[in-house]
Amino acid sequence: MSNFNESASNLTQRLTDQNAPTKAFLIVTPSIVFLYVNGVMIFTLRKKTVFQEMSRYILFGHMLWIDTLNIFMSVVLFICAISRILIIRNICLALVISAKALFHVSILNLSLMSLERYVAICFPLRHAEFTSFKITHTAIGVVWVLGLIQCLSEIIIFYSFDPANTVLNSFCSRIALFKLQIYKSIDIAFTCIFFVLVSFVIIFTYASIAAVAKTAACDKLSAKKANKTVLLHLIQLGLGAMSILVGVVQEAIYISIDYITAVNVMYICFVVFVILPKCLSPLIYGMRDQVFFCLFKYYFTFGKGKVKPVIIELHV
Repeated sequence: MSNFNESASNLTQRLTDQNAPTKAFLIVTPSIVFLYVNGVMIFTLRKKTVFQEMSRYILFGHMLWIDTLNIFMSVVLFICAISRILIIRNICLALVISAKALFHVSILNLSLMSLERYVAICFPLRHAEFTSFKITHTAIGVVWVLGLIQCLSEIIIFYSFDPANTVLNSFCSRIALFKLQIYKSIDIAFTCIFFVLVSFVIIFTYASIAAVAKTAACDKLSAKKANKTVLLHLIQLGLGAMSILVGVVQEAIYISIDYITAVNVMYICFVVFVILPKCLSPLIYGMRDQVFFCLFKYYFTFGKGKVKPVIIELHV
């Protein structure tokens, strides 16, 4: 038994990733830059009353908060994985549950943003009524309730079957924490339901806006811009679907003998499918709005740039 433990210890040392500090640096550095960019965007939205009242900016701000927290949580979990940091189960549970909730809410928020553009183009006369401040925040509340259902289910099952507050024998991940088959079934069920639902909403809104754009009674420029926005949401949804691969790679790491290879694959997947989409999507979305981008550029440069006079349209 002693020889077995010694061999296991030596194997663990050989499987330790010597490049972990470099990978952590390459992940943390750009993440800090994008967190700063998102922070400036959030600050910009808070500086103008119109940004706090119009539904499109409210939903954009909601997306910024979710993506900012998502980047932070993802970086924490990634560093814990590559550094093989062993933490208490309850802390790991909070990290894993929060990451999953943010992921689901970010996906569902895309449907709200698409529906807002759909109402703006297809029902312009009732846009203010259907997307009022109260209705927008109610919709956001519903999204959070839906996004937390899986998390609450997992918490109840977790404390019902394994309430021990002990240190994990592996790095913090869903695979290491949730070992029962029921967790995987719940995760697959909710992920499929949300992706099918959001895909249907986005495709429906895209087709509806495209159909309305062909009519003579529609603002062609606004419809074209709205369709591009919805198409961007569809791309974001696709990137979100591909980010599920990170979880698959995590499972491979947990059961793999070649830990170094698994971590290298996870590193590539993490950068391509988690960090870049969460960083670039808000930036692209913000740059497409001339009203917002002018103010963002002003605050991003610490007030050194000049704000061009723009007219803020209170409709579409």
